[in-house]
Amino acid sequence: MSPSYRRSAQLLVALCLLSFVLVAPWAPADDKKAASSAATPAPRKEALWKKRHEGFLAIAKKGHVDVLFLGDSITQGWDGNGKDIWKERYEPLHAVNFGIGGDRTQHVLWRLQEGKELEGIQPRAVVLMIGTNNMSSNSAPEIAEGITAVVKELRSQRPEAQILLLGIFPRSAKASDGVRGKIKKVNEQIAKLDDGKNVHYLDIGDKFLETDGSLGKQIMPDYLHLSKQGYQIWADAIQPKLDDRLKK
Repeated sequence: MSPSYRRSAQLLVALCLLSFVLVAPWAPADDKKAASSAATPAPRKEALWKKRHEGFLAIAKKGHVDVLFLGDSITQGWDGNGKDIWKERYEPLHAVNFGIGGDRTQHVLWRLQEGKELEGIQPRAVVLMIGTNNMSSNSAPEIAEGITAVVKELRSQRPEAQILLLGIFPRSAKASDGVRGKIKKVNEQIAKLDDGKNVHYLDIGDKFLETDGSLGKQIMPDYLHLSKQGYQIWADAIQPKLDDRLKK
């Protein structure tokens, strides 16, 4: 290769590199501050999800709701394994269950913002537990960001409501399982949302665990969803706090 040809080739490579630098679609620095998927409202496409959401709207139109339970399948389970406890403990309090299985923080956020699930109701207390379904797709800080967004939306729409924010419940059989550490990190962050006035954080996770930190199948048969005994533990654990919130 002649010297002149080599120089021409080197110049061509340099020009190509310069052109790439000038036109490449680099993301601006501000994109790093953009909301994560966990904090960006998003609906789901499943027909059953839409049907349950529409059912909530019908309930809201009737009004007269004092206590709102909001969350995912663990909350929805009050209609299943927890139904007897619900009937005894929460029906007299004019409570409604707005839990949908599979929901993540972004779905609850959409239901509140775009789905208008709070229209027509003025709950005195909201029991919120959400985030476990984000574990596989979001980091701990992102999940905490999503939960924070839900709390802020509740505060914005119903500033007089007392929010009982529950830490994400433990899952998986053993204390050494990685997801336990991730849950702990999320809960440490959302605990900071407790303002002592309208938002009250409560972590009842330890009440589901054995002394060695393991989960028993009698409490969570699949190490995620609660049995009737698990719902009894939940109800008993939050009762004092819920009673206090309803006195406000």
